Amino acid sequence: MNGNQIEGLIGMVATLGILVLLALPSVIGIVRERRVDRQLGQAREDRGKETRTAQKSSSRSTVPSTATWYADGRRSKKFVSS
Repeated sequence: MNGNQIEGLIGMVATLGILVLLALPSVIGIVRERRVDRQLGQAREDRGKETRTAQKSSSRSTVPSTATWYADGRRSKKFVSS
């Protein structure tokens, strides 16, 4: 190996080292995000199993009636005396 080849090798290694240093935080972040996503998915599965066994479903709708909506609207109005 002559001097030019050694300089080229050092330059290439330095360039690859800088590239690794720049990409490393992104790779660490991606790995962390995937781990958190796995944990969240597992927690959702565990919570879903608990609610399915503990909760009984109802055939009635949970939407309030029109009378309830009307009463809520009337209560929220502020009367200002002039």
